[in-house]
Amino acid sequence: MFQDLDATLKALLSDPAAPPEIRATDVSFDTPDKNFNPAQATIDLFLHDIQENRALRDNAPLLDRNESGYVSRRPLLRVDCTYLVTVWSTQSAGLKAAEEHRLLGAALLWLSRFEVIDASFLRGAITMPPQLQPLPVSLAQVREGQGMGQFWTSLGVPPRPAFSMTVTVGLQPFDEALELPPVQEVDVTTVVSDRPALVGRVLDAALRPLPGAPVTVVERGAATTADQFGRFAFGGLDFGSYTLFVRVEGRPDQRKPVTYAADAQAHDVIMPGR
Repeated sequence: MFQDLDATLKALLSDPAAPPEIRATDVSFDTPDKNFNPAQATIDLFLHDIQENRALRDNAPLLDRNESGYVSRRPLLRVDCTYLVTVWSTQSAGLKAAEEHRLLGAALLWLSRFEVIDASFLRGAITMPPQLQPLPVSLAQVREGQGMGQFWTSLGVPPRPAFSMTVTVGLQPFDEALELPPVQEVDVTTVVSDRPALVGRVLDAALRPLPGAPVTVVERGAATTADQFGRFAFGGLDFGSYTLFVRVEGRPDQRKPVTYAADAQAHDVIMPGR
């Protein structure tokens, strides 16, 4: 997968719209250590840091529509892939530094045009399945507490001009998918703000109502029976945490913890199959 991100970045640097001096350089993804000695002017992108982007973590499942209904999948893992971008010249003395600085600046300016990477540049497994969000790019950012001195020392080479490039990709660690039927109807449960009530429905696994099901609020000992549409309601309860207990003959008992609040009054109970 990371090799496909490499290929994506190489396509970005090789784009016909890129500056000619950028297109004329070689693109490498090797470790820029003391053994790195390219034979021509080279832009090297060294992938050295991979971290989950927790700020973009979303626990909501992904829903895709198909011919028979919907497919639900686990949420994506969003991962920051950080490259160290350096330029290597085959010139000598002052000409070497001049060429490296010129090409490094040109690379920075070209890459800074892309806040996100357009889908036309994506290569390999990054496109299968297609990325749900564009791949954001950040340049020349250093994480707090991160210094480059120890980095260059570990590579065994003197420090050299460089900038970072971080690309965030979405990965799907799980193959399994849940097939869901299409929506047949919409059932809206209404509540009145000045007369709150803990309301809901008792449903089977296919979301069909289970009329006559006894429902109890365990902490209060309050009990009622679901009507012909599976609906139940408890008035006069203080807002707080409760447990709904439902017992239907021929099915396992169901206990559902709920948080009852002004903006969370409706709580359905799905009963397991027989």
